[in-house]
Parts: sequence; structure tokens; C-alpha cells
Amino acid sequence: MEGPELLRLWALAALALGASLATVPDHRVLPELRVPAETGAIFVHELEREPFLEAFSGSEDDDAPVTFRAHLWGHPDLPRWLRLAQRGPGQPGFLYGCPGAPELGTHSIQVLAYNRHTFATASQRLVIVVTPAPGGEAPFQAEFLVGDRDVEELLPEAARELFLQASAGLWERGDLHVVNVTSALDRGGRVPLPIEGRKEGVYVQVGSHSPFSPCLASAVSPQSRARCHRGQRPLASCYDTFAPHFSIRWCNLTLLQVSPTPSPPGPLWGPGVLEGGAGFEPPSDAPPRALLSPFLVTMLVPLAVAALLSLLLGHLMCCRREGVEKRDLQTSDLQLLHHSSIAGDTRELRLMAGRRDVPRDVARPLSTLPMFNIRTGQRTDPMGSARAPLLPP
Repeated sequence: MEGPELLRLWALAALALGASLATVPDHRVLPELRVPAETGAIFVHELEREPFLEAFSGSEDDDAPVTFRAHLWGHPDLPRWLRLAQRGPGQPGFLYGCPGAPELGTHSIQVLAYNRHTFATASQRLVIVVTPAPGGEAPFQAEFLVGDRDVEELLPEAARELFLQASAGLWERGDLHVVNVTSALDRGGRVPLPIEGRKEGVYVQVGSHSPFSPCLASAVSPQSRARCHRGQRPLASCYDTFAPHFSIRWCNLTLLQVSPTPSPPGPLWGPGVLEGGAGFEPPSDAPPRALLSPFLVTMLVPLAVAALLSLLLGHLMCCRREGVEKRDLQTSDLQLLHHSSIAGDTRELRLMAGRRDVPRDVARPLSTLPMFNIRTGQRTDPMGSARAPLLPP
């Protein structure tokens, strides 16, 4: 009986181990990807679902929902200038942001993809190389609020090119480029109601090296701001520039003139050898300091404070007591009589309880005896007999 039972246990253990290994999701690693970025310009990298779906199952599955997460390599979150946006598990994700001069260099981002059907995961290392812009940062920048778009709808390159074509008539030169794209929710905007056609809004910042057009200047004039406060349109003649593709809220237009910031000079590296001449002279010894006065202040001041507190406490405890005579003089005679009668009765009861061997003809409280018999007068040890009556018959 032991052989078949042992074989059955081994089979059950192997089956359980196989089931547990089958339920553990796989993790695949995609090849490293290097992408360039420039300061003062929008950086957008689309996280396509197809490469990760191929890593999950070996073949494309368009129906599998995928959720993207990203963080700086070795850190729990993304850099301050970089954001991740994904509208839903069935849509691609976007890494976007505008790097500045402090972000020059290399940034390693780890992208994680989760298959919502099989719980499999795949990761990819994304290396972003930020270099300075060839022409420098655009000095003239305008920020538009697009009210009929979500941020994911303006991140693709085709949507950004369409926006630049629509805004080309606002500048004289054609060197326009998108500086940054920000969701209105990141600026304190409200989440739109779940109604068809309601969008969260997107701030699009466009830069150029040419001055602003008269239309843009008139849209931010004090007269236009006053009309916006009254709920009217600002004084601008370029309302139809973005129509019919984009709905611009002209009262939220902001014009910025960015002055070029000179790069700080780098450190001057020497040859690493001391100049010729005399040898190295270490600094002379410091002169001795008088530490007696600081020591006395440190020790005597706390001791003096402690002595004063002790004297004050002794005065309150010893010299400020009222005494029994003063207390009795301030108490009425009726209260003193009441107190003395209670004290006398208490002493009498204690005296009666102490004299237990009294004659039988003298009245005594029965409760002072542990166990007794009123007829015979015999006392019983209460620990000796548990059946002795507590009350006389």
C-alpha cells in the first residue's frame, strides 16, 4: 500500500508544480532603443503596441489590451520634463516633453508593457540623447489653448504638422516649430463630463525667430483683455486661421519673449601639477583660544537656574503652608464637630473589631467573627470545613 500511495503523492505534486509554472506570466526584454531630442523643442516618442504584442505571444494580437508604464532607470518616476500619456489599453502610449538646458545629456527610461489578458510583461530600455538646438531657443513663443482636442490627439506628428500649417500665417518667417504640448488638466483644468464631444483641452506652445504678427499683438492688448472679462471676443482679425480643424480659445492666448540665456562657463582644468617654486607650505598652527569663560558660562548658568528653581520650590513647600491651627480657625464649628464625631466613631469601631475574646453576655457584632455557632459558641475554621453554615439556624 505504501508504493501506490507514494506514487500518487508524487503525481499530485508534479501536477501542482506544472500548473503553478503555467500560471506564472512571462517577461520579455526588447532591444535597446536610442532616440534623439533637442532643447527648446517638443520630444514625442510613440509607444507602439505591435512590438510588445509580438514579444508577448510571438505573433500580433490586435485585440489584446496593453498598458504602458515608464520610469527613469533606477528611479521610481519619470524626469520632471517628461510625461507619459495613454488614453486606453487599446491605444498606443506617448512619451512627450520639452527638455531644457539642464537636461542636456543622456536619459535612460525603462518602458514596461502589461498584457491585460495574459498578465505577461515586456520591457524596453529607451535612451534619450538630449542635445542643444542648432539655432538656439526661439525668442518669440505663443501658447494657444485648443479646446476641442485631447493631448493624445495632438501628439502624433501629423497632427502637429497640421497645427503648424494653420498657424503659419501668424508669423512672417516659416521657421515655426512646436515647443511644448501640455494637457489642460496639468494646468489646473477640470475633467470634462463624459459627454460626446467634450474634450479636456490642450496648451500648444509654438516658437519662432520672427516677431509676432499684428493680429497676435492685438489679441493680447488691454482692450482685448477687457473684452474677454466681459465675455466678448478679443480684438483680433485672425480667428479663421485655425478653422475648421482647431477651436482656439483666444482669451487664453499668451505671448512670451524668451531672452537667450548664456551657458555657464565650464570648469577650467589644470595640468594637475603644482607650479614650480617653493615647496608646499602647510598652514601654521592656530593660536590657542581662551576656553575658560565659555566653560564657566556653560556650567554656571544652568547651575544658577537650577538653584533658583530649588529655592522657589522649597519656599512654596515649606514657608507657604497654612498649618492645622489656621485651617481650624477658618472652619466652622459645625464642620469641626462633624469631623470629630466621624473620627471618634471610626476609632471605636476599630477598637471593637480588635477585641474579639469578649464575654458572651456582652453585645458584639457577629460580622467580626469568621465562623460561629450562636447556640454552642463554638468557632469553626472557615478553611477547614466548606459545609459549615454561614448563618445560625
